[in-house]
Amino acid sequence: MEDYRLDRSHFQMLTLKEADEKWNDHSRLDWKQRLSLAMYLNSIAYGYAGQEAPVMDRTAFQARMLADG
Repeated sequence: MEDYRLDRSHFQMLTLKEADEKWNDHSRLDWKQRLSLAMYLNSIAYGYAGQEAPVMDRTAFQARMLADG
C-alpha cells in the first residue's frame, strides 16, 4: 500500500494577515454576490445553514406616530 504524503509545493506559508487578505478579498464580487455571501455567513452564525431563514415574529413590535408636543 502506498504511503500518502502532503504535497508541500501546493501550500504556502502565510501570516494570519496575509492569509486574511488572500482568502477574504471579495472586492471582485458585485454587491449582489457580497450580499448573498453575507447572508450565508449569517446563516452559519445563527445555526440555520442550509435551511430557510427564520421568519421574524412581527407581533412583538408596534409602530405608531409620535404625538407632537
